[in-house]
Amino acid sequence: MTRPSPGPEAHPARPLHTTGHMLPPEIPEGALDQATAARVEALIEEEEGVQHRFTGWLGHAVTGLAVAMSLFHLWAAWDIVPTTTLRFVHVGFALALAFVLFPAARRFRNRLMLWDVALLAAGLYCTWYLIAGGDDLLDRYVFPEPMDLVVGWLLVALVLEATRRATGWIMPAVALAFLLYAFYGNHLPPPWAHRGYDAARLIPHLTITLEGIYGTAVDVSATLIILFTLYGAILQASGAGKFFVDFSFALTGGRPSSAGRTVVLSSFLLGGPSGSGVATTVTLGTVAWPMMKRVGYRADDAGGLLAAGGLGAIISPPVLGAAAFLIAEYLKIGYLDVLRMAVIPTLLYYASLLFMVELDQRRLGPAGPAESMAVTPAGQLARRYGFHFSSLVAIIVFMALGYSATLAVLYAMLVAVVLSWLRQETAMTPARLIQALAGGAIQAVGIAATCASAGIIVGCITLTGLGLKFSEIAIQAAGGSLVVTALYTALIVWIVGLAVPVTASYIISAVVAAPALMKLGVPDYAAHMFVFYYAVLSEVSPPTALSPFAAAAITGAGPYRTTLQAWKYTLPAFVLPFVFVTDPEGVGLLLAFAPGMGWGDVAWQVFLAAAGLAALAAGCQGMARRALRPLERVGFLLAGLLMVFPALLPAAIPAPHWIGIGLAVVLLLAQAPAGRRQARAGP
Repeated sequence: MTRPSPGPEAHPARPLHTTGHMLPPEIPEGALDQATAARVEALIEEEEGVQHRFTGWLGHAVTGLAVAMSLFHLWAAWDIVPTTTLRFVHVGFALALAFVLFPAARRFRNRLMLWDVALLAAGLYCTWYLIAGGDDLLDRYVFPEPMDLVVGWLLVALVLEATRRATGWIMPAVALAFLLYAFYGNHLPPPWAHRGYDAARLIPHLTITLEGIYGTAVDVSATLIILFTLYGAILQASGAGKFFVDFSFALTGGRPSSAGRTVVLSSFLLGGPSGSGVATTVTLGTVAWPMMKRVGYRADDAGGLLAAGGLGAIISPPVLGAAAFLIAEYLKIGYLDVLRMAVIPTLLYYASLLFMVELDQRRLGPAGPAESMAVTPAGQLARRYGFHFSSLVAIIVFMALGYSATLAVLYAMLVAVVLSWLRQETAMTPARLIQALAGGAIQAVGIAATCASAGIIVGCITLTGLGLKFSEIAIQAAGGSLVVTALYTALIVWIVGLAVPVTASYIISAVVAAPALMKLGVPDYAAHMFVFYYAVLSEVSPPTALSPFAAAAITGAGPYRTTLQAWKYTLPAFVLPFVFVTDPEGVGLLLAFAPGMGWGDVAWQVFLAAAGLAALAAGCQGMARRALRPLERVGFLLAGLLMVFPALLPAAIPAPHWIGIGLAVVLLLAQAPAGRRQARAGP
């Protein structure tokens, strides 16, 4: 088997006005057959909405509007723009692009209807009204004028419709449910009841103040998320994504027996600048699935691993997912601090995946052919295209030098564009740059609409006091137990994530669920990181499990069987966040220090977590030095839980982690006489 191309030449996306949605640009044309490509594109459209495929002057006009949005935000990052103006214009651009790019229904695809133009005009009018109103509009929000209410109602409707078009009906439905709660919550029984609010009080709160639609979520979307989205689009357009995949294949020798390791390594390199789970999954699947099939992976197993690798993109520095920028804003800390907290959990997540794939290889044995794929040597790739790493490092360096995250990513984009000219095939020519700017803006539309809808939800929660009520209810239901409260919180965040995307799941849960943990003494940063990691689970949880569904479209496996396998690969790592909130020294995994802690304590916590994840991986895979019997699987699972989550046992039992270590050692020693022959026998 040979790679589709010998090096990481850029595969720029074709013009937006002729393609609408497209596969990630680092996937060479022809890498997927037509039927598979259609299924994958359908899944991407399910996440990002069905897009028009305009041609001619209309297509160029849409591309021009998207480029204008990108240029405005680049200018705003460089110059000072009033906060309210930036947020108003950001949402205005998102509304305009949503109504001209996404049809009201699939049957209207590729036709700009009269109502689309009317909605576009209405969105522009609302944006003008808010900007022109200035301070006078803000000053009268308690006693609004009739026109303020008309514009407010119109704006709420436009935001919900734009979100429906760009992301589906679930998020607007959730926002409508919270609106109904704000209007009619006075009819509910205690403790859910509140005084009830009329339109004159609620609508200005949501549309004029900075507590609703134009709240923190939109602020982060306008100042950070869109810039990092543009940065990722520039990297992909310059061929960086393909280089990261090729480099990973070269490091593992291109051997089919290294298929699992290749997926883990390439997902780590590609996921960092991507920040998109489904795009990373599709990219890896196109090149890794043939190797995985040859070595003996079943289709659902391979799809589960590909989805798990894609999930890592949302938790991998330096880009992380959109929710990570919100953590920095909610906690009033620098984005570099969020990256610091994410380093060890990210490494442990990929270590867990490595444990799983090594056990996969032990289970599969030497089934696949021994020959290697024809790949360019890693050293040669690094000499030719290693400059792609520079902009990733530049972000960290600029923030370490004291620059804001906004300026750091802006300068990193400049570094990426300049260095791309070191090779003719990666150079960011004007045409490529225009397509990258347009593509980045279009990718940001769905996020901006989601953040605006989430602002409606958060505004209703803060006005009605639901967040405080919910915290009290959760703590009382848990009997004041931190462990039980953490379990309830994880369940709540997971349930919320079943309905809405990662970003919205985090926004809602940060307001509703995190305060319960903080009331029980958990540091605010640990509570928010806990919520963030469980919000990420929505990426592999149906009905929004698009990464496993995309992987299933590539491998041909059943989507729900693939989702279950994705859970198997990710489950060990998602026990880890409980350490942040239930163990006072567990914050060491976030590179934070409780009183009396030192670097030795951090190293001990990392060792316990890594050993526990290895034991959990063995239990989940049913394989250690040989295939495990049922009781041995239970033993490894228990040992792993005791090392990672010692708070499961009563406080009266001393050193539960030592019990876990001892149990794991005994189980491993008991397998020693089995020998190499049984180790290869398989389950």
